Amino acid sequence: MSHTAKSRLGWIIVTAVVLIYSLFPVAAIFATSFKTPGDLGNQTFWPTSWTWENYEMIFVGDAQGLFLSALRNSIGITLIATFIAVVLATLCAYAIARLNFPGKRLILGGALAVSIFPVISVVTPLFNLWRTIGLYDTWLGLIIPYLSLTLPISIWTLSAFFRQIPWDLEQAAQVDGATQWQAFRKAIVPLAAPGVFTTAILAFFIAWNDFVYGISLTSTEAARPVPAALAFFTGASQFEEPTGAISAAAIVVTIPVVVLVLLFQRRIVSGLTQGAVKG
Repeated sequence: MSHTAKSRLGWIIVTAVVLIYSLFPVAAIFATSFKTPGDLGNQTFWPTSWTWENYEMIFVGDAQGLFLSALRNSIGITLIATFIAVVLATLCAYAIARLNFPGKRLILGGALAVSIFPVISVVTPLFNLWRTIGLYDTWLGLIIPYLSLTLPISIWTLSAFFRQIPWDLEQAAQVDGATQWQAFRKAIVPLAAPGVFTTAILAFFIAWNDFVYGISLTSTEAARPVPAALAFFTGASQFEEPTGAISAAAIVVTIPVVVLVLLFQRRIVSGLTQGAVKG
């Protein structure tokens, strides 16, 4: 066997191991979502008899009100937070990449510091502040903290992306009579579309999967997102574990993420690796 064939075989084995390691928990949750309450105590991986009752519980059963309201909250809050983060990050990243002004490095350093700051350390003061000003248990009370999660990574991703776009394109647009805003909107933004799209996907994933803010800054179904709502699931009786219903809800919540990745994987890879153009 040649060296190239051995290297390819090695990469295939490593890839298979990583895939199995990554997908095994998902497969376990998927199998659990189809188990009956009697099967949950068994040691078998797959259910002995497949059932849809866990999915029926979260869509039309006892957990319907809790899950559907949380799903609506997650979709609305995440989309709004993602949109605001991408718009603000696009403008900020363009200024950082194109303009020379005092404090540019400080802004990037501050964004990095915010992104690595432990969320749990700010929850208590944020909880007290939100209760005081009336933002506790509201959509806006979650959108603002979600921006602290999504905006820093969006700024970093887009600022690196804007640096790859040739400055000559913007200068040519301005020579043709376009203002700086028109050149940005009509020449730069279309070229930056892969980076903006990738940033939006990453921001969506971060906000969609948040648990700490969702569980700490809500108390009712008015704004509680799905990750936090899963902690309040109960079984059909006080003696029954809600493991099956929680697994079914987890699979349903995972579906949008999987669909987005499968549909737009080429755009995501292009935005993360290649950029818009090569300078």
